[in-house]
Amino acid sequence: MRNDPYAQFNFILEIEGLDAAGFTEVGGISSESDIIEYREGSEPARMRKLPALFKFGNITLKRGYTQSRELWEWRKTTLDGATARKQGAIILRDEAREPKLRWEFSEGWISKYEGPALKSTANEAAIESIEIAVEDVVLVA
Repeated sequence: MRNDPYAQFNFILEIEGLDAAGFTEVGGISSESDIIEYREGSEPARMRKLPALFKFGNITLKRGYTQSRELWEWRKTTLDGATARKQGAIILRDEAREPKLRWEFSEGWISKYEGPALKSTANEAAIESIEIAVEDVVLVA
C-alpha cells in the first residue's frame, strides 16, 4: 500500500454561521511555544528548557471577490467594538474528496481584511484576503 502525501488543492473551510466558501488559499496554520530557560546552581553548566505560553498563528484566507459581504460584515463587528468570535475548521480531502485531516480553530475573529488589488491592465480575478486571529488550533484525525 502506498503512502503518498495529500494534494494541497483539495480542501474546504467551515466557519460557524458563514456560507462564505470557495477560498483559493489557506495558510498560517501554526502553533509554537515560548521557552523558559532555567538552571539550578547545583546542576551541570547547561540550561533546562521548559515549555511556556502557547501561541497560534493567524490563519490567512484568500478568495476571489464576490457579491457576498459576509466576511466584511464579520470584520465590521470588530471595527464597531463588538467582536464576533467564531469556531471553524480547515479540512484537507483526498483524491476521492473524502475528509482526511481536520484542523479546528476556536475563538476566531478577523484581525485583518484586505480588499482586492485593482489594475486596469490585468486579466486576473480580484482577490480579497483576511487574517483570522485564533486562540487555539487542534488537528483532529
